Amino acid sequence: MAEGDGELWQSEVLISDSIGRLIEFWGFKRNMGRLWAILYLSDRPHSAPDIQQKLQLSAGAVSMTLNELLRWGVVKKVWIQGERRDHYTAEGNFWKMISRVFNERERVEVLDAIDIMEDAIDFLRAKAKEPESRQRAHFQEQRVRELLDLARFGKQLLDTLIKDAKVDGSPLMNVLLGGDDER
Repeated sequence: MAEGDGELWQSEVLISDSIGRLIEFWGFKRNMGRLWAILYLSDRPHSAPDIQQKLQLSAGAVSMTLNELLRWGVVKKVWIQGERRDHYTAEGNFWKMISRVFNERERVEVLDAIDIMEDAIDFLRAKAKEPESRQRAHFQEQRVRELLDLARFGKQLLDTLIKDAKVDGSPLMNVLLGGDDER
């Protein structure tokens, strides 16, 4: 390791802490963001011991964090001639990283919500056959259908975003503003 490579610069500390907090806000572990940021800001790949020294983390924490980042596709193993240790570099394509998270996390949650709402509608249809439950069941079915429409729009939005990397926000504005009427 060249002189000074083991110590983080102030810019690296600031950015890695900021990315760590942001990643934690999104429900991931803070060290995932910190480690990715250190690799992203580096002009060369790093081994696990290099990362351990830079971030002052245990070998186990670095190993577990690298495995999670590899699984999410935001860090890559690279081979360096003459080196026996694995080295790592950050994925630099932001859209690739974001779309993977959207596809594997947010989209799955929306699909689960759609399934549950469809089950609720089936239940409410059966309840509407009972005279004493009819009014409540019809009211709830209407409300659940509104939620289902929003969830299906969310799925469509995520599918489009993941596939095309672009989104037309006008359908969302129509949903939020309650229709196409002039404002």
